[in-house]
Amino acid sequence: MGAILFNVTTAALMVMMVNCGLGVVGRDTLRGRPLPWAAIVLTALAVGGVVLQLVWSGAMDALDADPAKSGWWREFTSVFMQNGGLFGGLWNLVTLAAVAALAHWYWGGTLTLGFFLAGILLPGRIDDLLGFGDGPSTDPRNFAGSSGATYFLGATLALAFLTRTRVPKEIALAAGVPALGTAMWLAQENGHGLVSVYGFALGALAWAVRSRLVRPAAERTA
Repeated sequence: MGAILFNVTTAALMVMMVNCGLGVVGRDTLRGRPLPWAAIVLTALAVGGVVLQLVWSGAMDALDADPAKSGWWREFTSVFMQNGGLFGGLWNLVTLAAVAALAHWYWGGTLTLGFFLAGILLPGRIDDLLGFGDGPSTDPRNFAGSSGATYFLGATLALAFLTRTRVPKEIALAAGVPALGTAMWLAQENGHGLVSVYGFALGALAWAVRSRLVRPAAERTA
């Protein structure tokens, strides 16, 4: 029962973030938008990682982020390894493609890649600082998988939606992402929730900086 609840809340959090992304981008505008190259690059790398696992039995051993093994590259390559079985791997690939596309259309490709990289590098280090983890991990608590960085990236869309809406139910949806993420961490020690809180916070910082930069530029052209 605990595993079922864990999976349900993890999936629910992702659904909330995708809906935030659709809200901030505009559901009716998707057909006319350009190809999200950042999403294509990230998804291609993740698919390539799965193919590598299928053709090379030693891929996980060589590329995961187990802190007991040496290798600076592991922190990055482990993101594109999948260890959640068939369903878990497909879920990670589909959600990565969807979240990265929505992020590209809102934040732009360069910032999307930056957020994804932050989702790889920051959670483990923040965990260490706060005493929550044992070292860098790209997927919450299991040394491999793209879901950690994807949930981190998805949470930035919730922050973006929160800044763009005045509709109470939409505010509740966006604010519900860090709230549910915090509850998941406290009740389940579910790392997906914790990295979502981190991503929401970084999204707030990026939004504040971008707003400060855009406002003076608009005033100069007025």
